[in-house]
Amino acid sequence: MTALKPAAPKSSADARRPKEHYVARGRLAAVVTHLCVIIGVLLSIFPFYWLIVMSTSTTGEIFGYPPKLTFGSSFAENLRNVVSSVDLLQALVNTIIISTASAALVMFFDSLAAFAFAKFDFPGKKPLFILLIATMLVPGSLSLVPSFILMSELGWVGTLQALIVPGAANAFGIFLLRQMAAGSIPDELVESARIDGAGFFTTYWRVGVPLLRGGLAFLGIFTFITAWNDYVWPLIVLVNPERQTLQTALQNLNSLYLTDYGMVMAGALISVVPLIGVFIIGSRHFIANIAAGAIKG
Repeated sequence: MTALKPAAPKSSADARRPKEHYVARGRLAAVVTHLCVIIGVLLSIFPFYWLIVMSTSTTGEIFGYPPKLTFGSSFAENLRNVVSSVDLLQALVNTIIISTASAALVMFFDSLAAFAFAKFDFPGKKPLFILLIATMLVPGSLSLVPSFILMSELGWVGTLQALIVPGAANAFGIFLLRQMAAGSIPDELVESARIDGAGFFTTYWRVGVPLLRGGLAFLGIFTFITAWNDYVWPLIVLVNPERQTLQTALQNLNSLYLTDYGMVMAGALISVVPLIGVFIIGSRHFIANIAAGAIKG
């Protein structure tokens, strides 16, 4: 029976090979990941870039072949045509009022209801929440006729409040903030505020709102963009031309027989730029809250 011989020690070069192999694989994975991210960013940015190109071009240049991918020199002319065709300033002011008011009301009422559903017990809490979630299954188009009849009975047809009040709260926002409140607001903190004599609204404002800042930022951005881009309901209820929103006003740029697509794209660019600013401002609070939660965790 032969005795087992100890294995010969590995050289330092052999010991470094597995480590170098894993390092090389890690670098390759990082390169592939960054390449995929860059491609995704370029694909996401290209539609906006193409919108800018078309807004600076004439209709003939837009439909030319091969497609023109460089900026044109007709933006000033297209912008003058937009201003001369529709009351752009009034439509912009109306849209800002509607979007800002809608976002503020939704953030307030949805966070108030979500805080109550998440941290307080009251009769019928579960059935009410189930009924609330069930409303998310109903298509919004089904409520257009009943909503118009209600606005007509209230005498709000043709007014801005017909676009603001019906959307002052929604099931999606309540559900989103309720789930966040249930996980991010400790019951002990709410109980401590109650022991200190704080009422419901004081507890909501002092405890709930600061801890829901990230969700409120997201909901505010989402609601503002939704209200800004809404087209069907304003088209139905705003019968007064002086109360048109930006989307319904820009629709008037389309002609039955001949459409100046350069002018239309310039108007579309004007409607998109404010949304980018709102997203940049609001996303700072949203991302900062996520980063603070990650560090805390």
